[in-house]
Amino acid sequence: MSKEPKFKTYTISDLSKEFEVTPRALRLYEESGLLGPKREGNKRIYLERDRVRLRLLLRGKRLGCTLSEIKDIFDMYETKSGEKGQILMLLEKMDDRRKKLQIQRQDVDMALEEIERVYQKIRKSLDEIEASEKINS
Repeated sequence: MSKEPKFKTYTISDLSKEFEVTPRALRLYEESGLLGPKREGNKRIYLERDRVRLRLLLRGKRLGCTLSEIKDIFDMYETKSGEKGQILMLLEKMDDRRKKLQIQRQDVDMALEEIERVYQKIRKSLDEIEASEKINS
């Protein structure tokens, strides 16, 4: 008789390797209430639900969400507002994040333009110095 678990489970090492995160990060996510592995002594046993949540959590981080915002989204799924409420909240967060990134893009573009102006002035000054040196030598 096989002792194969009814549901696929994962160790902290399994998830660390699969998602290229440190075990320390997984423990932080657990402390933050984002993951909820079962325990066998000191051993953490992650279920498929934790694996899916980790994938969504990492996607949220890539999009610029804080762990607190991600937790709010996860918690909303558990309430009676359910999936629709979760989607509406996510849309609002993504709109806010998009606006912030667009502002940052404008700031970066302006900084690059300023750097280019200064660079051209400095380059012109250097060219003038080098031309003067050629004449005087």
